[in-house]
Amino acid sequence: MPAPAWQKSSYCAQGNSCVHIAAPTPGTVQLAESGDPAGVILRTTPAAWAALVRTLKESHAHG
Repeated sequence: MPAPAWQKSSYCAQGNSCVHIAAPTPGTVQLAESGDPAGVILRTTPAAWAALVRTLKESHAHG
């Protein structure tokens, strides 16, 4: 299996504390922290990822 194509969060500052996202296979979303690229990779479904992003956007809009 090829290595995931990671995308950096659009809210990433200039430092090393960024969230990276990849979708290496259909039905899988992976998240990693740029400060430790060889560290823990969280795996989830596209539906769960979409729910998290939607919740964060709604919280930000009301906060």
